[in-house]
Amino acid sequence: MPVRPTVRFTALFSLTALAATSLAACSSGSGSDPDTVKVSFKQSTDNSIKVMDTYLGDIKKQFEKANPGKKVELVPIKAPDSEYYTKLQQMLRSPKTAPDLVYEDTFLVNSDITSGYLKPLDDYLADWKDWDQFIDTAKAAAKGEDGKTYGVPDGTDTRGLWFSKDVFAKAGLPADWQPKTWDEVLDAARTIREKVPGVTPLNVYTGKPAGEAATMQGFEMLLYGTGTGSGGSDPLYDKGSKKWITAGQGFEDSLSFVETVYKEKLGPEVSDALDPNFGTKVRGELLPQGKLGIALDGSWLPQDWLEGSGHEWPEWSKELGLAAMPTQNGQAPGRVSMSGGWTWAIPAKAGNPDLAFEFVKTMQTKANAQKWYVANSGISVREDVADDPAYVDAQPGIKFFTDLVADTHYRPAYPAYPKVSVAIQEALEGVTTGDKSVEEAARGYDEALKEATDNQVVSK
Repeated sequence: MPVRPTVRFTALFSLTALAATSLAACSSGSGSDPDTVKVSFKQSTDNSIKVMDTYLGDIKKQFEKANPGKKVELVPIKAPDSEYYTKLQQMLRSPKTAPDLVYEDTFLVNSDITSGYLKPLDDYLADWKDWDQFIDTAKAAAKGEDGKTYGVPDGTDTRGLWFSKDVFAKAGLPADWQPKTWDEVLDAARTIREKVPGVTPLNVYTGKPAGEAATMQGFEMLLYGTGTGSGGSDPLYDKGSKKWITAGQGFEDSLSFVETVYKEKLGPEVSDALDPNFGTKVRGELLPQGKLGIALDGSWLPQDWLEGSGHEWPEWSKELGLAAMPTQNGQAPGRVSMSGGWTWAIPAKAGNPDLAFEFVKTMQTKANAQKWYVANSGISVREDVADDPAYVDAQPGIKFFTDLVADTHYRPAYPAYPKVSVAIQEALEGVTTGDKSVEEAARGYDEALKEATDNQVVSK
């Protein structure tokens, strides 16, 4: 998720070590063949997970059949989230390496727009009738501060608590568990620690290696439930003053929750938690093998367990329970979720942008969009798909996570957000390892926030 002449984020990654890998991934450049569209995407670090590969392979066949003489070259980037962002940005810097179409996380859209990496799509969208089917919140996620749209969203997501019914039964906890406060979540984890040895009670993503997963699945799922920023305001960014908010009580309370998880041995070993591939282990091993009691995680997990995934787990809906993440003290609305998602964007230096958008249109027919939502356990951002009973009934959990949209929050995805996210990750890592107290981590965040935002901060 690194300073360019604009607002790139300096402390994020070591670009030098990654440059050779990323440039080699697309060495011939997107414009070398006017009849070939190069599509770059994030490939799972788990070799057995081929959900995206399979889907794009099918779209490639459809596209080439419908457009004789045109070819699609798929350019996978196999990396954890944080490294994927860096490798992608390396590719976007030059017409020699830029693909024609890229898979872009919504939280990076404004930052990459400011860096001049992305092409506005408004002229294409104006002539595309399917664009009217996309919900407004999804459209907003791909829009720049200049009012132009820079990506076509391929779905959204929500987050909640996944829990093992078998572990809960052994711990004497209810199979219909629905915690009302943070304390109830921690108490359940303590019970698991005491009564079910050999099982990790609770996973909350943390630290810089986890990247945006630590910020969004972990910290923000706590912060947005503290009541700070109530009344529709955001606890990270003040829209009125257009300034970022320094660490207050809700921020420190959120850090304290994470500190408690790791200090009381309620979470994984710190070395595991700070492994950039730990999320793959959670989905592929710990949950299916009944070695994790509670996971604070996203709606997309079942994509790893579907037929053909390599980790088939057809029983997951019977063996796992779902609960909303509660607000800190049960205050209204009683639950919290965060939503994000990914978009398909055309690089500013793409050689074949027109062909790239034609590929997007093939991906985003109603039938293909619905196929993708089901395959990757995504939440539809198209009204025609969301209204289709075949989508709603396609997979257990879709209704639960779709219902969370009513109480969800979106990150303040302004250009400085990626640097703010890194500052959060550093604060989390400090309390996770015990190297910093909550107060020290909060002060460190404030200093990093001032630097990341050119001192555009306000206290609340």
